[in-house]
Amino acid sequence: MGVPGPVPGSPGMPDAPVPDREEVDRALARLGAEHEAIETSLLALQDHAGRRLLEGADLSGTTKERWAATERSITVLWSLFDAYTATLEAAREVRARRRWPSPEDLAELTELLRGDGVTVPGTADEGTDQESGPAGRGERYSLEELVDRMNGLYARSLDVIVAADAVWSALPARIDLLAAELQRTRSLAHSVGVRPGEHPAGDDLERITDELARLRAQVIADPLAFWVSSSTGSSAPGGGRPDTARYDRAARALEDIRREVAAVLDVRQDAEQRLMQLRDVLSRADRTLTEARQARGEVLAKIAASEVPAVSGPPTALHEQLAAAAEYRRRSLWHRLSPLLDSLEERAEDELHRARESLTAVTAPLAVRAELRGRLDAYRAKLARHGLAEDPLLVERYDIARRMLWSAPCDLRAAEHAVWRYQQAAAEALVPQQVEGKGES
Repeated sequence: MGVPGPVPGSPGMPDAPVPDREEVDRALARLGAEHEAIETSLLALQDHAGRRLLEGADLSGTTKERWAATERSITVLWSLFDAYTATLEAAREVRARRRWPSPEDLAELTELLRGDGVTVPGTADEGTDQESGPAGRGERYSLEELVDRMNGLYARSLDVIVAADAVWSALPARIDLLAAELQRTRSLAHSVGVRPGEHPAGDDLERITDELARLRAQVIADPLAFWVSSSTGSSAPGGGRPDTARYDRAARALEDIRREVAAVLDVRQDAEQRLMQLRDVLSRADRTLTEARQARGEVLAKIAASEVPAVSGPPTALHEQLAAAAEYRRRSLWHRLSPLLDSLEERAEDELHRARESLTAVTAPLAVRAELRGRLDAYRAKLARHGLAEDPLLVERYDIARRMLWSAPCDLRAAEHAVWRYQQAAAEALVPQQVEGKGES
């Protein structure tokens, strides 16, 4: 509904001259067009889908209060429009009396079109339950004031209707779609054992189901409680947006549960392969520990050392949990199998790594002995190339070191010292030859 422009001679222009015939005809034509526009707007408001929904809904809270006030405003609107229509019809009748209006006709038309003689019967005001005046007394307006008041009432009424309609158009449908998705997720979750009381995600599914049911009922009964007015200060009816915060939280929570259920489904698909891999890792760890225990016995028999670390027994707890995982798979308890497999895979790899480290630590003395043997033979071969292998001192020190390294149990410290003494003697024997070789060169 548009606000008309000022009418010459209306309140605020009390000293304006009486209009002539052409001015009156132009004013009547403009007011007729304005009347048509107002009537079209009021009929559109009457037929608005949001208004029909509000009339038939069982409302509560903010919406119930504001819709009650809006219904009173719409009643006042039609009363004002009826008064506007009656005044316009009266002006048209005066103008139709004769082709050339008399001064008395023009004066009467001036009063109708510009004066404040439009009487509106007493009606409930748009914002209160108080009547605008005693019954039968009413209020008096000019046509311009009447249109201003109708514009204000229309804008406030349309704002309530548009806002409620926008919420009803947006949220219930989205809630229904999310509820349908939740039902599919719940059926899938139940198939893999994710149920209330048995798995946290099952409890979350029940909580989201209840939340969506409450949210939908509240949106239907009180849509204006889920309306956020525009922060830009726009005066356009329906300026704002539906508040979807609760819906968004439920949607995010459901998405988290869907991912968790998908993870459980993945476990169901490859559980046997993962169990076989776990058995293989634990078997390798057991074999490595067995080898470490055997190597420790060999080291203690062959090496005179007290630093050989002890070797732990097989990982009994892991084998028991592996058996429990196999039982979960047999009974299709996928929601319990999923976290257990994740834990077992990590711990099994740690156990294999520990077994390998234990084998390395136990066999370290044998590795040291092997390195000393190799070093001793390498120096003897070098001396043989220089024709010094039969030197009595070198032969004596070689035999001492060899006896220590090839005897059991071997004293590694003494053997290492013997090899070092042989290396020293070999280096001293090689020095003269190297000097001689440089001189000849």
